[in-house]
Amino acid sequence: MADHRFFHLWWLALAAALVPLITIHLTFTVSVLEGHVELCMPYWDSCTSISRTGRHGTSYFIFKGTMLPAALLGILFWWLNGRWLRQLGVHSSGVAWIPWLGLVASVSLGAYTLALGHAGDGFNLIRRIGVVLYFSLTFICELLVSSGLRSHPLWKNTGMRLLNLCQLILAVGILSVILNGVAPEFYSRKDDAFEWILAFLINAHALWLALLWRKNRFRVRLWADS
Repeated sequence: MADHRFFHLWWLALAAALVPLITIHLTFTVSVLEGHVELCMPYWDSCTSISRTGRHGTSYFIFKGTMLPAALLGILFWWLNGRWLRQLGVHSSGVAWIPWLGLVASVSLGAYTLALGHAGDGFNLIRRIGVVLYFSLTFICELLVSSGLRSHPLWKNTGMRLLNLCQLILAVGILSVILNGVAPEFYSRKDDAFEWILAFLINAHALWLALLWRKNRFRVRLWADS
């Protein structure tokens, strides 16, 4: 005889969304208090990069101690998103790619985190590749999930709203590329702000998915023999 127990998963998605977002604001605050970063509004003033907030003092340990677990959470998060979509009956070709793209994105975040705070061309290259892969592949994963929900008759409107958020993320990214080409001096003064905005929007999308998991009561079943 089996005792059917269910393990709710929305809290894991919530952690995957909030841990990176809380971390960068916490390390920014600690860096300001310790005098490594000036007090400002990074989303507008573009006074510091996300990387700089985790390079010195106590923030160095906070950043590494939270972002590495966040990378592991990301791997689980994207694998479960693929499972969730299949559970909803979404079987488009893009669904199969979500866990693999999410894996590479999360590993890239881990590599970026490990290289942060170390000098040298090799570490600089790892950081650059890591952050580009993390942002771009995470965006693609979010786009695929949104598109999958858009194709579902009961989740059509929600999927459309998530796609609108993806369009906003893409617009911010395209704007940064355009400004870098036509007004490089201005962009060099504002590129950090674009990074903060993109990080916020990407994690906002993940937070939205966590709320959808809760609404849908997404869970896995555990069997315990009795």
